[in-house]
Amino acid sequence: MALVTGGAGFIGSHLVDKLVEMGFEVRVLDNLSSGRLEYIKNHVERSLVEFVLGDLKNADTARAAVKGVDVVFHLAANPEVRISVTDPAVHFNENVVATFNLLEAARLEGVKNFVFASSSTVYGEPREIPVNEEAPLRPISVYGASKAACESILHAYSRLYGLNAIVLRYANIVGPRLRHGAIYDLLMKLSKNKEVLEVLGDGTQVRSYLHVKDAIEATILAWTRSSCGFTIYNVGNLDWITVKDVVEVILSKLHLKNVKVVYKPVLHGVGWPGDVKRIALDASKLLSLGWKPSMSSREAIEDTVVNLVKELHLRF
Repeated sequence: MALVTGGAGFIGSHLVDKLVEMGFEVRVLDNLSSGRLEYIKNHVERSLVEFVLGDLKNADTARAAVKGVDVVFHLAANPEVRISVTDPAVHFNENVVATFNLLEAARLEGVKNFVFASSSTVYGEPREIPVNEEAPLRPISVYGASKAACESILHAYSRLYGLNAIVLRYANIVGPRLRHGAIYDLLMKLSKNKEVLEVLGDGTQVRSYLHVKDAIEATILAWTRSSCGFTIYNVGNLDWITVKDVVEVILSKLHLKNVKVVYKPVLHGVGWPGDVKRIALDASKLLSLGWKPSMSSREAIEDTVVNLVKELHLRF
């Protein structure tokens, strides 16, 4: 059986879809703080997925969730990086405490396989892009620091207790069911005001965008192809674009013209304290396993816009 924490969330629910398709028994643990049961409702109603409403900050809940499990996919986390600026305790509790409780539960229950959803934010502001897995970890947000801390704890459990651990450093995953981040925020702003669009940052921030279906393929491949021990993979696209490009793609896809775009930079042009100006990942390690993205960053954004407009019943 596979346990997916955060399995009712954005990436987690797509992973659940894939695991069910592959014939796995799946248990989902989610507190539904940001996840939506509707994403996996069909699987639950068909008894293909066991859903547990619970919070990993409770050690007993974590212990119960891992009973009888062969592999843990730990995707539960608070995804809003900006929150750590005003309320850093959120990411300490939701990420570090929750991950420790889950790892300790896995140790006590004898679970040997653990896949952890980390983030490109662990790198902070790299001197050059794309950055590979050997680059130093210098997070500049509490969110990034919490993910780096989780990686360190996971490494210790791998060495001490023989846990087979895989760390996946995701970067800007987009697609259907996305409910946070720049693309979602921009669409919601435009749905309310088609004349003026406020964009956080100066627009020159550099990002890559990877479609969630490509991220899930990478996740499964890394899990099935990795040897025992502790292994890290960057999970990001092979190209990158600016935030100004993202705005242009969205306006073009929505056929919106004469929109006044107002950029709101802070510090050195980022959107908020703790935001990174330039980040893109070197995914060579994943490529060596035979993985390759099916969409470019621009294509992933276009597909996301189309799907979110339908899902959210937006009108422009």
